[in-house]
Amino acid sequence: MLEVGTQAPEFCLPNQDEEEICLRDIKGRWIVLYFYPKDNTPGCTTEACDFTAAEPEFVGLDAMILGVSPDSPKKHRSFIEKKDLKITLLADEEKELCNAFGVWQLKKFMGREYMGVVRSTFIIDPDGKIVAVWNKVRVKGHVNEVKEKLEALHA
Repeated sequence: MLEVGTQAPEFCLPNQDEEEICLRDIKGRWIVLYFYPKDNTPGCTTEACDFTAAEPEFVGLDAMILGVSPDSPKKHRSFIEKKDLKITLLADEEKELCNAFGVWQLKKFMGREYMGVVRSTFIIDPDGKIVAVWNKVRVKGHVNEVKEKLEALHA
């Protein structure tokens, strides 16, 4: 997993509308990049709804919220419409960005091992450097933690 002080890897991924979002085009702003396992699952829905509710406050901090999962743009679009989300979701179907950030890992559930996304959040500063990392995120209260950290970084 990438650490604080590391330069964020370059990426270009399609969003829910199949428009390509590239790091080079959004540098200069603060970026909250959060990785989650799957659209329309309980924890992922809560996290996406919490980020949507707090989105105006993040905009006030000149920050853009990007959610990333291996789901397709079509699944993202359906998730956004179903839950009235106001954030951008990126489709990492090949898991290239998940691998670049080190969040595609071996997981265990009910005695079964499988590869999957470890829920993680990164704050990237306007210069493209990772300035905060949360690994194995617990959804409850997480968005507030991220916002408080961003406020502290601005101070």
